[in-house]
Amino acid sequence: MTPVSVTTVSPSPQAITPVRRYIDEEIEAILASLPQPGRLSAEARRGIIARYSAVLEGNFIYWMTGAWLAVRSDAARAKIMENLHEEVRDAHPLMMRKFAMAARAFPTDADALAVHEHLTAVRLFIGRLSPVRIVITMAFFEGLIQRFMPYLAELARLQGSSEMEYTDVHGVCDITHTQELFHALEAELALTPSVSEKEMFEGVALLRTLIQNIVSTN
Repeated sequence: MTPVSVTTVSPSPQAITPVRRYIDEEIEAILASLPQPGRLSAEARRGIIARYSAVLEGNFIYWMTGAWLAVRSDAARAKIMENLHEEVRDAHPLMMRKFAMAARAFPTDADALAVHEHLTAVRLFIGRLSPVRIVITMAFFEGLIQRFMPYLAELARLQGSSEMEYTDVHGVCDITHTQELFHALEAELALTPSVSEKEMFEGVALLRTLIQNIVSTN
């Protein structure tokens, strides 16, 4: 990864540029490392979908609620509330469950335990309610998920599923969600004197490890 070119972030819109560049590079690296769906066994494909579901269904709204609790600006709180409202109103966890069930990949105890350690690390990070770090983390995750959807859909298709509401919806709505989170970040940075690079991207590193755990076929 190319390091961010600043050691601290100042409260200005220009500060978003190196953050976005870093996040884009992280997403590109993850996508480039994904195993080819057609080369995976049915069980390996099932495992990726199941572990993803074990993480997302019961945790995404919790993570975003943590962001809402953490942020201090009205602008950031409004953007995050719009995201939460959509997640709850349209029952996105149900979309996730239907997607996993149709692909015969409903998570087992073993799937949940496989992601337990790294999922716990993310949960504890969110629980510290650090506004700038959480918003950066969620912007990274929304950006990743939007671009991960075609891969996830292909895994499900190869499993014989045609239930694609979850991937269709998130392949579109997460583009807007990512943009809104960067706007929220601008608002939070205006209230934050400085944040070191190490602090800024702590949650990104934790989520990257969790995603690697989800897609691992070992």
